[in-house]
Formats: sequence, structure tokens, C-alpha cells
Amino acid sequence: MVSKKLVAMAVAVAFNATGAPAETVTARVGVIPVIGAAPLFVAEKEGWLREGGLELQTKLFESGPNIVQAAASGGVDIYVAGVAPAAVGRAKGIDLRVVAALAVDENVLAGGAKLRAFFKKGVTPAAAFKAFHAANGKPAKIATQPPGSVPAANLQYWLREVIHADPADVEIISIGIDATQQALLANAVEAATVREPTLTIVRQANPEIALLAGGSELFPGQPGTVAAVSKDFLEKHPQQVQALVDGLVRAVDELQKNPDRAAPHVEAALSKGIVDGATIRKSLSSPAAHFVVDPKAITQSTRALLAYQVVLGVADKAPSVDGLFDLSFFEKTKSEKTSGK
Repeated sequence: MVSKKLVAMAVAVAFNATGAPAETVTARVGVIPVIGAAPLFVAEKEGWLREGGLELQTKLFESGPNIVQAAASGGVDIYVAGVAPAAVGRAKGIDLRVVAALAVDENVLAGGAKLRAFFKKGVTPAAAFKAFHAANGKPAKIATQPPGSVPAANLQYWLREVIHADPADVEIISIGIDATQQALLANAVEAATVREPTLTIVRQANPEIALLAGGSELFPGQPGTVAAVSKDFLEKHPQQVQALVDGLVRAVDELQKNPDRAAPHVEAALSKGIVDGATIRKSLSSPAAHFVVDPKAITQSTRALLAYQVVLGVADKAPSVDGLFDLSFFEKTKSEKTSGK
């Protein structure tokens, strides 16, 4: 028998505050194909967004800055990628509002056997890079995403502020996500910042590839993938934005409690049959997969990351986080969940 509580929840989702059926609105979504975006795929495939009147028209991008560019031309309503590009874009007049966090500590550093051999017990990472340089007559190549992206900032922070590597011992290669995976597997680079499912894929393809630094090591409290909505879409369709956040909360709960059920949804969205379900399932339990929804959980670390973008020359001054986060939708979801509505 269906409980009265479940019936009430279904009615609340299907109807707005005035009792009218939810209008179905199609949102154009720009998303990078990483496990950090899994809550979006789960919420969509389970039909939870559709229940709230939201249909998605999704396009995959190579990086957050590329999605911001699409948003600037009015081609994206919902942004699902790293928080830093959204903040930098907003400072340039591209008004995106973060309504939910999705993941933290996603970006990690993976290295091939050639570099891994120098990362020995008792040897600092900076010394390992220097020894590699001396032995090979060239700096270690590390692939990451373009300047302005979260992976690039995380890597630079780790190299400069955490391990204090000599810049002469490292060469940074800025390329897209797919190219990064290919370069690491082809030994065209010695290491790369990767996210899931890339980390699991490359380690299965080549077991000698190892995790050299975890997400929290690269940048303390590392903020990751977020869901941000354009100001125009948010103001025109607040009910559908609420449906988005409601769905993301349910999806994160599903990913944490029942990853086996969630995995096929993520596989369908990310792999298109190229990556098997077992690999996707394994990536959901990876050290580089930490799902969160509350935007407040990343506010302080985002401020720190944005301040560091100034050091890197990505921005003249740190974009303000004032107005970047819209907490109202998550707070409403949390309140209704607590009250049992």
C-alpha cells in the first residue's frame, strides 16, 4: 500500500504553491563528463526532474570555462562544472547562481610508472620531481585543464604552495579531459590531474598508473562540481529550479545509499556504451568521489580558491562570492525534508 506521506510528496512535486500543475520547461544544460556530475544524471534518469516540470537538453563540454562561454552567448541555462569558472564568469557579467554543490575533492593527481618510480618513501614530491628531471634531462610533463579551471588551480596550488616544487622541474600541459586521459595512457605525459571515471579507467588500463596526491592534498577543502543556474532562467522558472535542487538532493542520497541502482544512470549519461557498468560502479566508490549538495559546504573553500586564481593571474582580483551562492532552494528542500513534507 502506498503511504499517505509518499502520496503527499508526489502531489507537492507535481503541483505548485497555487495548486496548478507544474509547467514543463526545457533547460539547456552544459556539463563536463565526470562522476562529480552524477547526481544530475541520476535525478534526470529517475524522472525526478520531470515530475517537477523540468526537462533537460544536455550538451557535454571539455571544461568549465567553455560552458561559461556558452552561457555568455545565451546558449546554456544550467551549468554543471567546477565552481571557479562560474565565479570568474560572473565577475565578467555572466550571471550564474550556484544553487547546489555536487561534489568535492574530485581532482587528484595520477602518475605513470616512469614518474612514480621517483615518489619513494621518505622522498618529498619536490625532490621526486627534481630527481626525475636530473635522470631524464627534462621536466616532468603534467596534463591538466585550461587556466581558469578548477583542476588547473588545484595543481598549481599543490606545486607552488604545498610541495614547493621548482618550476623548472615541471612542465604544465593544458588540454581537455579526453585528451588528458589519452596522453596519460600513451605516456605522452608523466602525470595528470584527473577526475572519475578517468582515474578508474586509466588504472584499469594500466595498473602501473598510481595516485600521487588526493583531492584534499592538492587543495584543502577542494570545491568541485556545482550546479549553477543563469539569473534569467532562475527568475523566470523558480519552480523548476526548486525541482532541480530537490532532485539533486534525492540523487546524492541514492548515490550514497544505493550506488548499484544509480550506476546504470551514470553509465548511460557518461559512457554511451564505451565504459562498462562495472567500471562506472567502481568509480562511484573511488577516493575521488565525494558527493555533497549543501552550497554552504563549499563557500569558504571557494573563496580561498578564487583568491588563489588572482595569484595565478587568471583574474585581476578575486571575484566576490556575494551573490554567487543562492542558498534558498537548498534550504527549502532541507526544511521540507526535515518536516517530512
